[in-house]
Amino acid sequence: MPEVAIMVEGQNGLNWPRWQRIASAVEALSFAGLYRSDHFVKRDPPNRDSLDLWASLTWLASHTQRIQFGPLVSPVSFRNPVATVITATAVDDLSGGRLTLGLGAGWQAREHEMYGFDLLDIPQRFARFREALTLVKSLLTSAEPISFDGRFFRLREASILPRPQRPCGPPILIGGNGPRYTLPLAAEFADEWNAAMIPPAQFAALNTQLDTLLAVRGRQPGAVQRSLMTEVVFGRNDSELRRKLEGRSAAELRERGVLVGGASELVAQLGALGDMGVQRVMLQWLDLDDLAGLEALAHTVLPQL
Repeated sequence: MPEVAIMVEGQNGLNWPRWQRIASAVEALSFAGLYRSDHFVKRDPPNRDSLDLWASLTWLASHTQRIQFGPLVSPVSFRNPVATVITATAVDDLSGGRLTLGLGAGWQAREHEMYGFDLLDIPQRFARFREALTLVKSLLTSAEPISFDGRFFRLREASILPRPQRPCGPPILIGGNGPRYTLPLAAEFADEWNAAMIPPAQFAALNTQLDTLLAVRGRQPGAVQRSLMTEVVFGRNDSELRRKLEGRSAAELRERGVLVGGASELVAQLGALGDMGVQRVMLQWLDLDDLAGLEALAHTVLPQL
């Protein structure tokens, strides 16, 4: 069975009171971890509260003791990767080594246009992402200063001090489902690959492709952890489940990879994901105020895993 963590969309109304309540609940309820998106605004208006990612993770690092955590994912398109990795190592050290550094190429056009960041077309975007990953990996693993001359980034005798407490710093997570760009980068740079919103069969196919790409690079399959972020629609009873479905078809949602049902149904669906190679599931918890539902999910599902 995969581990079960919680994921929240920060741009959907996250503020300090909500974040503090959710983090405390996830810690107390024995979920494996808490992850969140890194966006300034929603993809579509109206805008809502969107608590800064790294400020929120710094608070979490010093106010929890057990859970794993990190961004899903922090885009290099609007966060300089050098600044990000310096911040991430400090937060990881503060937490006692519980951060996973999730990085992405960037995708949401609206926030880039709004704040003046260049998203770039897909080939250039992933060329920039490759450079960023190269820099991040080098800064984490090299005790000596490094220099780099790239198209998008340049370094001159740069290093991270103090050195990360973990020998190679926090593990790097690369998120995405793309077979052409994302999976090759995961095979080269990642300690964890995180797929998003796909059904078990599609995950299994991509998982097999990742194994092949790892073999080409001389890496073992176990070198890269496999995780999946997906939405969950959980009901303590049939009437609550119908209300949360809001007229949507449970069968159609499941076909898209959404976990839907009561406790026993979710356990079965999680088991199917585990059979396909998923080691950790980040359940997208969209109602940031539904702590009672989160508690019910923990008390009825986690003991069966």
